[in-house]
Amino acid sequence: MFETLVLLPHPRHLTWLEGTFTFTDGRLVALDPRQAQAVRFAGLRFCAAARRYLGLEWDVTASSAVPAGQVGLTLAIMPEAVAYPEGYRLRVAPEGITVYGGDAAGVFYGVGTLIQLVQQAAGGVLPCLEITDWPDFPARGLMLDVSRDKVPTLETLFALVDRLASWKVNQVQLYTEHTFAYRQHPEVWKDASPLTGAEILALDAYCRERFIELVPNQNSFGHMKPWLIHERYAHLAETHGEIKTPWGNYTMPGPFSLAPEHPGSLELIRSLYDELLPHFTSHQINVGCDETIDLGQGASKAACEALGAGRVYLDFLLKIYRDVTRRGYTMQFWGDIITHYPDLVPQLPHDVIALEWGYEFDHPFDAHGAQFAAAGVPFYVCPGTATWNSLVGRTDNALGNLLNAAENGLKHGASGYLNTEWGDNGHWQYLPMNYLGYGVGAAYSWCLEANRALDVPAAISRFAFDDASGMMGKIAYDLGNVYQVPHVPRLHNSSILFHLLQGAVGDKEHFTDVTVEDFETTLERIDAILAPLAGIPMHCADADLIKREFANAGRLLRHACRRALQLLGQETDNAAMRADLEEAIAEHKALWLARNRPGGLDDSLKYFDALRKAYT
Repeated sequence: MFETLVLLPHPRHLTWLEGTFTFTDGRLVALDPRQAQAVRFAGLRFCAAARRYLGLEWDVTASSAVPAGQVGLTLAIMPEAVAYPEGYRLRVAPEGITVYGGDAAGVFYGVGTLIQLVQQAAGGVLPCLEITDWPDFPARGLMLDVSRDKVPTLETLFALVDRLASWKVNQVQLYTEHTFAYRQHPEVWKDASPLTGAEILALDAYCRERFIELVPNQNSFGHMKPWLIHERYAHLAETHGEIKTPWGNYTMPGPFSLAPEHPGSLELIRSLYDELLPHFTSHQINVGCDETIDLGQGASKAACEALGAGRVYLDFLLKIYRDVTRRGYTMQFWGDIITHYPDLVPQLPHDVIALEWGYEFDHPFDAHGAQFAAAGVPFYVCPGTATWNSLVGRTDNALGNLLNAAENGLKHGASGYLNTEWGDNGHWQYLPMNYLGYGVGAAYSWCLEANRALDVPAAISRFAFDDASGMMGKIAYDLGNVYQVPHVPRLHNSSILFHLLQGAVGDKEHFTDVTVEDFETTLERIDAILAPLAGIPMHCADADLIKREFANAGRLLRHACRRALQLLGQETDNAAMRADLEEAIAEHKALWLARNRPGGLDDSLKYFDALRKAYT
């Protein structure tokens, strides 16, 4: 029994005991009457799982006047038995099951592990065992980009929160530039289908019940173009001209960042916090302030020349910090700019949280973590799912990046692990393409050593796709590695197949040594991976939608390969290519609207225009 036990995350300590426990109908979940409300939701969650996976009706009770034989599961907060915050002890014995938590969250997480065991209980029988478990990182989060260009429906967010809670994630952020419905600034979000205050209140309550902190997130320095393109805010821009970027010879049109020397910039940010923050119970806020690439190229040029760009950056960051702390909040900020000025890192206040982000497998989490630790600055490590700019992810890079962050976060005492999923260049990846990265990040941040050997395809298949066969997880895993076209150099944070769909490689820059056979082999690989898709026995409610999402992602990948063959001189009918692309785009639009709001869709589809033009 349980020869192939899979758990996500796998617990820290598991000991097998003698005997078995058999689930029968009509049993009770006994709640400690002194803590009944604190653990009630965990009890109800188990009853729902018993109904779904075992077909049994259980109920909760806080009464002590219940015959012991009726109790199948006992839940209690017992810090004297579980010394770690959010830790738990789960024991399965022939006479019943107990879950003790160091706090209410620990009980909730213990029940989550029990539910995963129940999903694998053949014939309703569990082997006896004992699990003791607690997290490595106090904060284990996910940040979802809802600004470029995809804003999920509330139903989609609720379902995602349930999934993350089952994996013991305890923090969620929604990366926001302009997609909160600020009542004082309607022109900024009018076409974006934003999240409203009422929706954030509902989502916050939903998260709290599942022991997730919904942290407000509003970029406040760079990435402000959605504001600065409007006449009302244009005077606050650092520049409206061409921006030199740190990425080679690439330039981009402004505006991009707020002008830090303009007093109106801070006034705008304060007005945003006034509206945004009351909708959250969290007393943290991520103020962003990353990638201020145009700093010193426009309005702040004189100040940067006199003081240095790092000093000008830090001075504005400290102004935001003072406003945030005056409100009683802890400020999180992206740490990418400040690490370029090592002498300024020690000048950061010791009650901020620096977010050390990087998305390649070899990102210097070690060096940057050491920087923050030496300065006494609290920090999170922030890896990513590697799904943006790729359609289906880059599996090997994601696993290396997620592991690197966990290892070096623990090495240097990071207080949190914030996984990220971004929407660069149209946010074309469908939500389920991220499940592998979400799940592995949750596992590594909960207990790295217990999850180093995690069977990723099996765990993701069962607990992301409700597929016990392991096939769906293998498709997600393998499809995320088809970007490795032979002889094509790996691109930073992206896949050549994605860029082919965006019409960005017509100059054959990356085709120096590549051959027709390379892309023909990739086409065959995509076909082989997706061949079993239609028959996979998923039992989740959105199984049919997931199959459509993977099928259309595969269609777009195949189209990218055929476009590469065309660039390599293979004769291809432009009209046929255009027709295939338009059919894939039509399905893409339908799939977008199945989980997301319409705002942003038109902007996202514009990224297909270059390829469309190439076929005319």
